[in-house]
Amino acid sequence: MYQRKRTVIITGGLFLLTLFVMTVSVGIGESGIAPQKVFDILTAGIFGTTPYWSVGEETIVLGIRLPRVILGALVGASLALAGAALQSLFRNPMADPFILGISSGAALGASLVFVYGLSVAFTIYSIPVMAFIFGLGTLFLVYNVARVGNMIPINTLLLSGVAISALFSACNSFVMFTAGHNLNAIMFWTMGSLSGRGWDYVWVMLPFTLAGIIIMITLTRHLNAMMFGEESAQYLGINVERLKKILLIVTAVITSAAVSVSGIIGFVGLIIPHIVRLVTGPDHRVVVPVCVFTGALFIVLADMFARVIIAPSELPLGILTALCGAPFFLYLLRSKRGEL
Repeated sequence: MYQRKRTVIITGGLFLLTLFVMTVSVGIGESGIAPQKVFDILTAGIFGTTPYWSVGEETIVLGIRLPRVILGALVGASLALAGAALQSLFRNPMADPFILGISSGAALGASLVFVYGLSVAFTIYSIPVMAFIFGLGTLFLVYNVARVGNMIPINTLLLSGVAISALFSACNSFVMFTAGHNLNAIMFWTMGSLSGRGWDYVWVMLPFTLAGIIIMITLTRHLNAMMFGEESAQYLGINVERLKKILLIVTAVITSAAVSVSGIIGFVGLIIPHIVRLVTGPDHRVVVPVCVFTGALFIVLADMFARVIIAPSELPLGILTALCGAPFFLYLLRSKRGEL
């Protein structure tokens, strides 16, 4: 009972903080719109406020900034959730959603669209669709390389992910070498950004994030058991190999979806779950919901700063998260070097 109450208090507080930061973020941009006016535009449908703003201001708030902020929250929640799952699976705080090469595969799919124009079937969704397909295809390849019979050895899975990630990175470098005038577009996409993302991207991302959250919440007790090793989990009646497959599929799907709509935004799945565990402890009944809101909050804040640091230009989001995440990764590497 105490644990459940503590979880509700923490997640409830984070939810309110995330809503507040999202509201503030919607009000920040090149077009100066007063905070009160932004709030009134956002809540007009609830409170019935008589419009005193222009159509252009309403379009900026509801059609440009709001979907971008919501998409950032969905991407951050998905990447943090995937990181928490993989760190539990590998029992390693330095595991993250990109460790299996999913980002490299998704980047290759997007690059092929930029360079060779593989977009006839998917029209405007060609880049996210191809990135998503290649991301899932990468997991399928890694899984089959690592599989021994019906089992998936964790160390082999990790090594095959690193190897295939390097292979796809090399393929992507070759595609970029032949990109010509499309090189700038590929580079900007691979650095990660939420610029220009509208409601269509939100509707693409939303079902994957919600499904991932629901599945992961139902598996929190299984994740707790996995912390003590595969044998201990088996003694508790958990089908470990089946759990591995579920975790791999869920993390691959939500990571591929996130990368497909935002490009490569690194270190979120590495630092957020680790920070959450330092604060809340290792119990996944708390870690999973807290990671969702903390990841969302982190990306919304990062995107807000990315828009203002070098205004009127915009800093790619992946650069900012890397600047935050790389020093933290070095700290982890140093603090855990005796365990590696």
